[in-house]
Amino acid sequence: MAKAGKRIRAAREAFEGKENLSVVDAVALVKSNAKSKFDETIEIAMNLGVDPRHADQMVRGTVNLPNGTGKSVRVAVFARGDKADEAKKAGADIVGAEDLMEIVQSGKIDFDRCIATPDMMPIVGRLGKVLGPRNLMPNPKIGTVTVDVAEAVTAAKGGQVQFKAEKAGVIHAGIGKASFDAKKLEENLLAFVDAVQKAKPSGAKGTYLKKVALSSTMGPGVSVDVASATGN
Repeated sequence: MAKAGKRIRAAREAFEGKENLSVVDAVALVKSNAKSKFDETIEIAMNLGVDPRHADQMVRGTVNLPNGTGKSVRVAVFARGDKADEAKKAGADIVGAEDLMEIVQSGKIDFDRCIATPDMMPIVGRLGKVLGPRNLMPNPKIGTVTVDVAEAVTAAKGGQVQFKAEKAGVIHAGIGKASFDAKKLEENLLAFVDAVQKAKPSGAKGTYLKKVALSSTMGPGVSVDVASATGN
């Protein structure tokens, strides 16, 4: 515990007095202080000027990070027949219909992304109370309800990240690993911010992107200059 405490204190000292850094400097600071025994995830948090309780201010979408996430994603697909075969060939980890519904209902959710063909939604709809709170409910707006299951599986496995504004208008996501080259993390951060900007809802008023912060799993966070993050 003493070692962990010393590491945390050193990290806090490194971050002290630093704020609104450029993307390059923020990535360098966070990456250099991610010194846990495991490969920490580099995480972004964005404060948006929206109230997601209003339908016209909800922010959600997906982004294909140019350098992936460094995370192994397990994908479940609700499909039958040829579509089930396509999903399996594309690398889906779990494929099924009623049988998969029963597995999920039993509380066994051994996957990170859930995809469904449109004809499966009457079955998947029964799982809303289980999948919804975990942000796993398939949705056509983010491409997880689709006839092209192979493409959806490939995207999920290849580094596609989903995002959705929480109650306070905050979006969190992992954009890579501490072991990534700094340039790759910078590119992923810019791609993520760009996707959130493009997802600006019609009901957003005033300043849309209020704050951007970067941190690692076990490290402190630092604010990122919004202009730097948006390329302005």
